[in-house]
Amino acid sequence: MPKSIWILIIATAINITGASFLWPLNAVIMTQVLGQTLTASGFVLMINAGAGVIGSLIGGRLFDKLGAYRTILIGATTSASAAILLAFFFETYVLYGLFLACMGFGSGMMAPSMYALAGSLWPEGGRRPFNAIYVAQNVGVSLGTALIGVVTLVRLTDVFIANAAVHVFMLGFIAFFFRKWDGQLGRTADTTLRVSHKIPFKKQYRLHALFLICGAFLISWIGYTQWQANVSVHIQDLGIALPLYSLLWTINGLMIVFAQPLIALIIRKFHLTIKGQMTAGIIIFALSYLVLTQASVFTMFLVAMLILTIGEMFVWPAVPTIANQLAPKGREGAYQGIVNSISTGGRMIGPLLGGLIVDFYSIEWLFLLISGLLLLSIPLVSIYDRPLQKEDEAQQSAS
Repeated sequence: MPKSIWILIIATAINITGASFLWPLNAVIMTQVLGQTLTASGFVLMINAGAGVIGSLIGGRLFDKLGAYRTILIGATTSASAAILLAFFFETYVLYGLFLACMGFGSGMMAPSMYALAGSLWPEGGRRPFNAIYVAQNVGVSLGTALIGVVTLVRLTDVFIANAAVHVFMLGFIAFFFRKWDGQLGRTADTTLRVSHKIPFKKQYRLHALFLICGAFLISWIGYTQWQANVSVHIQDLGIALPLYSLLWTINGLMIVFAQPLIALIIRKFHLTIKGQMTAGIIIFALSYLVLTQASVFTMFLVAMLILTIGEMFVWPAVPTIANQLAPKGREGAYQGIVNSISTGGRMIGPLLGGLIVDFYSIEWLFLLISGLLLLSIPLVSIYDRPLQKEDEAQQSAS
């Protein structure tokens, strides 16, 4: 693996470590510290994710126009500034939501550039650079969630200070190590972008294919966010200690890091294509939520988390890989921006939708709904590459 990919891996792990101090506790802080309902908590997370959607779309386009370094530096500066302000001014609902939104915007700008940069630095790597970024994210999840118990020993709100410190360190790391990529990656796309924009949308078949796969990706993320937004409170209501909830995420991250050889073996043994990999992952996702409907003790939540983790190991790396394969030359950043905005959109819709269903019905109904939606998304995966057949036919007709 190239040295440049290792730099990306380290940067990603640092970034997610900081975020992992905060996101598992968002619903708990909103309900226990700020005195808000689950629906209000979901609304703030929706605003945070909505800002991330905008940041992703802007960040992907800026990668294609300004290059990797400047885009990522702008995003990291925005996130670090908001994290510092949050550490000192979190007492009110409005300020909490405002600073989370700014952090979401900055992180949203960085994510598509990281994935597009990985593909640009190691184009012959296939799915490997995207899998490496995915594993790095989960190293950060494991480290951050493992440290939550230590960080919150004195006060729960000390997570804001830890989050800010890591974001500042991340900014320094990017400023030092990423500067050699200033203007070298992404900017050559400008002329290609201008040409591609002249193509009518109905003939942008690769974009149609991307939207189909993103439909399934969106539903997967709506389900996944329930673990972060509503399962945390549900576990507390059942009398399961908060450190055990953070332990679930630590196990999730460690499993993703160390079970990679097993997943690679399964993919090779069963000759799974990217499409087959996603389909298998979505089915496993659905199974995990069915297990959650019966969970009332920690061991059942652990089983559901283990199943969920296997599912995400199939799905999450597959989508940016597909986006990279579909992207026309010079639009890698834009396509990764769409993918990241979709995942962030799932994080935007999920908490609010889940909070409303739990408040008006029950959390069991929420888990059943998520399972059903996941199964209904499988046809989107099965037909996502059909627009490419139309592209081939159009090219043959033109020749």
